[in-house]
Amino acid sequence: MFFFSHLGDHNLILTRIALKGFTMNNIDFPQISLTSSDRFINRELSWLAFNTRVMEEAMNTKHPLLERVRFLSISAANLDEFYMVRVAGLKGQVRAGITTISEDGLTPAQQLEAINAAAQQLLKSQQDCWIALKDLLHKEGIKVLKHKELSDRDAKWLENYFMDHIFPVLTPLAIDPAHPFPFIPNLGFSLVMLLQRRNSKEHLRALIPIPHLIERFVRLPGSAIRFIPIEEVVEMFLDRLFPNYEPLQISNFRIIRDSEMEIDEEAEDLVRTFETALKRRRRGSVIRLTVNQAMTEELSSVIIDEIVVDEDDVFHLGGILGMADLSQLIVKERTDLLFEPFNARFPERVRDFGGNVFQAVRKKDMIVHHPYESFDVVVQFVRQAARDPKVVAIKQTLYRTSNDSPIIEALIEAAEAGKSVTAMVELKARFDEEANIRWARDLERAGVQVIYGFMDKKTHAKVNLVVRREAKGLRSYVHYGTGNYHPITAKIYTDLSFFTCDPALTADAARLFNYMTGYASPAGMEKLYYAPLTMRDRLLELIENEISNAKNGKPSGLWAKMNSVVDPILIDAMYRASNAGVPIELVVRGICCLRPGVKGMSENIRVKSIVGRYLEHARIIAFANGQDLPSRSAKVYISSADWMPRNLNRRVETLVPIENPTVHRQVLDEILVLNLRDTEQSWTLNADGSYARAAADENGLNVHHYFMTNPSVSGRGSAAGGVRPKPPKSGKSKSRMITTLLIDGTKVKTSPKDEDE
Repeated sequence: MFFFSHLGDHNLILTRIALKGFTMNNIDFPQISLTSSDRFINRELSWLAFNTRVMEEAMNTKHPLLERVRFLSISAANLDEFYMVRVAGLKGQVRAGITTISEDGLTPAQQLEAINAAAQQLLKSQQDCWIALKDLLHKEGIKVLKHKELSDRDAKWLENYFMDHIFPVLTPLAIDPAHPFPFIPNLGFSLVMLLQRRNSKEHLRALIPIPHLIERFVRLPGSAIRFIPIEEVVEMFLDRLFPNYEPLQISNFRIIRDSEMEIDEEAEDLVRTFETALKRRRRGSVIRLTVNQAMTEELSSVIIDEIVVDEDDVFHLGGILGMADLSQLIVKERTDLLFEPFNARFPERVRDFGGNVFQAVRKKDMIVHHPYESFDVVVQFVRQAARDPKVVAIKQTLYRTSNDSPIIEALIEAAEAGKSVTAMVELKARFDEEANIRWARDLERAGVQVIYGFMDKKTHAKVNLVVRREAKGLRSYVHYGTGNYHPITAKIYTDLSFFTCDPALTADAARLFNYMTGYASPAGMEKLYYAPLTMRDRLLELIENEISNAKNGKPSGLWAKMNSVVDPILIDAMYRASNAGVPIELVVRGICCLRPGVKGMSENIRVKSIVGRYLEHARIIAFANGQDLPSRSAKVYISSADWMPRNLNRRVETLVPIENPTVHRQVLDEILVLNLRDTEQSWTLNADGSYARAAADENGLNVHHYFMTNPSVSGRGSAAGGVRPKPPKSGKSKSRMITTLLIDGTKVKTSPKDEDE
């Protein structure tokens, strides 16, 4: 992992645990047997490496200062969720006595040991980062103060604010045999103290939980931008909560609880079962306790004993706890310290047809590249379907969506207009379960046929099918996406929306919905592949085809972009392909368990990760198919699935072929090629599991900036033209990798009218 390279001796030991003897200073990484567990990188440590890359963006001076604070906040929130979910699962295995070894050869207990050591260092690095950012903020006039730094005027204002807005919602609690230790909720932040009664030797141990609804930082009045943390405010006015007592010791702590939910698969009422499980989640066991480094052993022992947490899960930090709250410091008025606002383009092709999405799609397949092109076109597709009297049916999957979702509103409007509307609502979308229950009930009240999907699988596919009555009979239109139907995340996630009325792909969408609603495996799929039944087999078939081409002396190659690569079956297939001479280029934002660049195993595989302004989320896979990539003969797919066992075995996912020449060119020659060419936001995965930031290059490419300023091909319509990067050519040499060839920034003009427009 990248962070091992500069975090000291303890993490060198940790690296050796993860690699079981391999050290990072090997010039030639040892050859690994294709049956050895060493061929895999540990999933959890790979995720921690990803989150370290997120934190490193907070140190990236190319980003505006408040955006750097945002990256730090995101890395902290990510780590919280990691403990709530992944660490909780491993601890549950340890408690159950499970010693099953992971694909990379570690028991659950060994993984927890490695995780805690890496997380401890990551937490320390976050604190160091905050100290540096706090100083920079101070120089920019954004100050986070301690109560001793306040003027008398500030203190007087704060006293009134405290009594009006904070005092009424706080509950001071004594800790003694007559007062049981209170329940502290997940992510609960509290002050703990030892008090002494005035003019007496009587001591009192006490606790003040800070409710979630109270802002962590109080903004002080005045033209200057000044904040004070809530814990400082409470400490200032402790005598209002405990009159006649003086503090001897005061500190704070924060806990994380298990968020996992166990669902009874025989439950007759799935919604009610989830509501009960959500209540259990809030009282989950404590997974991590973080305490202020200044907390005395006397106070910490009280906390540890009362909330029942292992010593190994107690983290002592010298600094601010709960760094996810730092997002509250991102003030909108300092636009000079934020990313320049970006307004997404609306596809010109739809404008050519007066905003009618159906006419535009009927003319030709279209792909929309979010967030550079507006998600409004997806919303418009559903709204037009709801209001079009010729539309007779709408079928929609819903995994995550936003509050006041326009998609939900359109589906309700369609149902109230008498159309047949079916919504596949996935209740098991982690942390969105409550919202999805609420949407499901709203939809049902409007007359939508709501289906909750499989008990043992998540419905993660992104599909919207519209059936319309036209002159020659019924015609279907379908939207396949790589991201959720979520207007908010569509502004910060890079995703693809593919619109088509291809009879085969629309018929396949209908068959997929029948599978999701009726559970019967569909027969006769024409073009669409789907998990959990056919996707992995198709991917393996395509990889084997590349192996065959390489062995027969034909050009071969695999390019792919996704969030995670974990599935051991597909990883082993790529190792076989590498050994056959197939060049493989992967852009994997997050977890990657594949170990690239190992002689005799993966020397023809390169892996990079892109972390920047937008969260890379689109999944694209391209197979050379007998010609050098990129080429028109390449087989190109977009997908809702990452290459993980959960996606391929336990989720409903789609693998959609891209055949239209213009869309094919946009996805392969533009989006995928430029992701491979990016240098400014890229990290390279090394064989030992470490990550190295791409070397600085004055002519380097920032793929996010590029797409913000260069409209795509597919949606341009009558506005087609302009400039595009020259597509690189792949070499035939086994050792010659695409990344080394994608450095030519030459641009060439395209014809004013694309041949397939």
